[in-house]
Amino acid sequence: MAGSSAERIGYLTRVQSFSACHRLHSVHLSDEENKEVYGKCNNPNGHGHNYKVEVTVRGKIDGVTGMVMNLTDLKQCIEDVIMTPLDHKNLDKDVPYFANVVSTTENLAVYIWDNMVKVTPPNLLYEIKIHETDKNIITYRGE
Repeated sequence: MAGSSAERIGYLTRVQSFSACHRLHSVHLSDEENKEVYGKCNNPNGHGHNYKVEVTVRGKIDGVTGMVMNLTDLKQCIEDVIMTPLDHKNLDKDVPYFANVVSTTENLAVYIWDNMVKVTPPNLLYEIKIHETDKNIITYRGE
């Protein structure tokens, strides 16, 4: 096969949407400081987002299967790590991780990364990108 000896690297991205609510509030700040730092996002009753998450894996395109990773497997990882624990949830009250961690989108990206890395093949997870709104996007690459 022509060119089959060259190693080709591919990036496979799966996009998934979920809805959740949260309140930006740090236990390390006073109520007054929380209002100052987080503004309307510190509303005691919280607020919601329709998040869009892009999960990207990066790896060698397999010479036999032609895949970086089986998409069915990636979809299952996303179901287990993102949809089941996060969709239609109150991040602060339903997700133990956020009991003491402020549920910013940055920290949400870290949470998703840390859990995706446990269920995807070693060294394959490349990036978690979360669109909190049309204008606010967070990218995390495990650094």
